Amino acid sequence: MIWLALPWLVLQYTGSVAAAGLTVAVSSAPGALAAPLAGWAVDRFGRRVVSIFADLLSAISVIGIPIAATVGQLSLGVIIGLAVLGAVFDPAGYTGRKALIVDVAREARYDTDKLNGIHEGVFALGFALGPLIAAGAIATIGPVNTFWLPAVAFVLAAALIAGLRVSDAGQQARADAAKAGEAPSSFWSTVTIGITVVWRDRLLRAMTLALLVLSAVYLPTETVILPAYFEDMNNPWALGAVLAAMSAGGILGGFTYGWIASRWRRIVIARVGLFGVTIAVFLMALLPPTLFLIAAGFALGLFWGPMMPLINTLVQRRVAPDAQGRVFGLQLSLFYAAPPLGMLLSGIAIESVGLPITYLVVAAALAVTSIGVSFAPPIYAIDD
Repeated sequence: MIWLALPWLVLQYTGSVAAAGLTVAVSSAPGALAAPLAGWAVDRFGRRVVSIFADLLSAISVIGIPIAATVGQLSLGVIIGLAVLGAVFDPAGYTGRKALIVDVAREARYDTDKLNGIHEGVFALGFALGPLIAAGAIATIGPVNTFWLPAVAFVLAAALIAGLRVSDAGQQARADAAKAGEAPSSFWSTVTIGITVVWRDRLLRAMTLALLVLSAVYLPTETVILPAYFEDMNNPWALGAVLAAMSAGGILGGFTYGWIASRWRRIVIARVGLFGVTIAVFLMALLPPTLFLIAAGFALGLFWGPMMPLINTLVQRRVAPDAQGRVFGLQLSLFYAAPPLGMLLSGIAIESVGLPITYLVVAAALAVTSIGVSFAPPIYAIDD
């Protein structure tokens, strides 16, 4: 909701497309920087505590926009400041909730793979419904009042997590270490342990790299490449249909991960996902008729959907409980940084060599990554 309402609000107040782009870009940057610290906070203070407080602080930052408008103090600087403030808190809430998955699965005696799939499916559903809700709110109650809706959502999220009655595996591991007399590490080493863990674990390193490339291709496809293609054709409805198909595929792919994980080995899931995304992008890069683009877009989302639950499972199985928050935080930081870079490079390439060549080059880069990761020696440890 915020991603749609924020640039719309800036456009209404300033009339400047550049100002809207600046606001989105500036508000995206803190997420990449704050995510590693958010992971440290999750491991240090507890998963539930950080999730609850981060969501409440995010709610305050969002409520600041209609309050500032009410008192006549809303300006571009205030909007950007509040957007940056919210972007600092959001990664902590997301990281805390993701780290809680294994605790909830254990307490509920529920399969962790299935819960990972449900988590990512619901997440994808929220991303699909959010812009629609925001668009309806902007049209009915105006862009300023629209920000009350995500504020309520943040408070509801905090209340739901507060209602959980689960133990915290990370805090238990920290307590066990203290009882064993292990000396605490320096602040810097505790913050950067996520980097150390991922770098030393060759499988996590390879899969994180693969998902980094996938995210750098997936989101620019939605935000730069396809909009440029359909804008040139003056066909916004076709763009909406393709993006809706991608979202529907992603939702279905996430929800079905638990069912797939109970029947397929993880190495099969990883390879099918990587090569499925690659083939779908290649088909889309050929810029076929719209119906084929819609089908390929659905396939792209479908194969992308299980990849995030898979990486969640790998972190939960291979990383110590008291370091999982920092690993999730590191991955989140990378996933924040990769798409904007992909968008920037895609935009420059489209203006330089044209959209068809750019899209084919993107597909080729994805193919190289998929082949390299799928047959690299570390991937064979994925089912250990």
